[in-house]
Amino acid sequence: MLQKFERYPLTFGPTPIEKLGRLSEHLGGAVELYAKRDDCNSGLAFGGNKLRKLEYIVPDAIASNADTLVTIGGVQSNHTRQVAAVAAKLGMKCRLVQESWVPFEDAVYDRVGNILMSRVMGAEIELVDEGFDIGIRESWERAIEDVKARGGKPYPIPAGASVHRLGGLGYVGFAEEVRAQEAELGFAFDYIVVCTVTGSTHAGMLVGFARDGRADRVVGIDASGTPAQTRAQVMEIARNTAALVELGRDIADDDLVLLEDYAHPAYGVPSAETNEAIRLAARTEGMMTDPVYEGKSMQGMIDLVRKGYFPPGSRVLYAHLGGVPAINGYSYVYRNG
Repeated sequence: MLQKFERYPLTFGPTPIEKLGRLSEHLGGAVELYAKRDDCNSGLAFGGNKLRKLEYIVPDAIASNADTLVTIGGVQSNHTRQVAAVAAKLGMKCRLVQESWVPFEDAVYDRVGNILMSRVMGAEIELVDEGFDIGIRESWERAIEDVKARGGKPYPIPAGASVHRLGGLGYVGFAEEVRAQEAELGFAFDYIVVCTVTGSTHAGMLVGFARDGRADRVVGIDASGTPAQTRAQVMEIARNTAALVELGRDIADDDLVLLEDYAHPAYGVPSAETNEAIRLAARTEGMMTDPVYEGKSMQGMIDLVRKGYFPPGSRVLYAHLGGVPAINGYSYVYRNG
């Protein structure tokens, strides 16, 4: 579905699928759990899901003759870290707006993890005291105009690269990659579990898996805490992406599965259950997840297995999207493990 789109390679290639045998056994063994390790997808500043998206956005940025990538996220944004890495790789400047999206206080929160790496990679960072919202932000629009006023040529990338017109393509490619790996494995996954916030990762998967009738088998775990807004944005991106790739069918409301039970107490703030899931994945599989995104989707998947959401014998693929560097901003929470 992506043959007509130019791609700038930023990743190592297809990411591995790993069986989570010990975690599956710990949860009773009735469901087989696997992880697709998009956290290991690149050498660019620890990689992550945004690089799949940026592979299809970078050619447009280069064609525009831009000299500065301008984007936005929270203080511990994985997306801004990956954009900073791409800018460094391309020889471009990078302007990052980092808003106070997470109501969490740790003495080192704004000096470690993702934001530390963005600073080391040379990004210009503006800290803005504004709360969480997945929509278009005024602070980002101001930053774009400021780059222009200083004689630069900005290329705007919205939060999570999500509402960019090409933002859904990377995870259409994820679905195509999974199908090729399933052919090698000799079986197809019954469900795919993914964390959902700004929406284009989930939306791209919806479109990609709609091709073989599995759109509603993509189980989104909301980590935004604003599920109505997130649901609307996923659907908008999915429908736009479906038209872009000429899917040949509509994306229906019933195609979108978004579970709202795991985002509490707030975006970026882990619950006791999130922390339990992070520790369980780490202690059974040596697989690290973070308190903002993957810890919550891991919490959701574990809880769904325990509740019997997945029929016995199901094979479930957990999409590990990266983001582990953010755990450094929560050092006091995990000071004793």
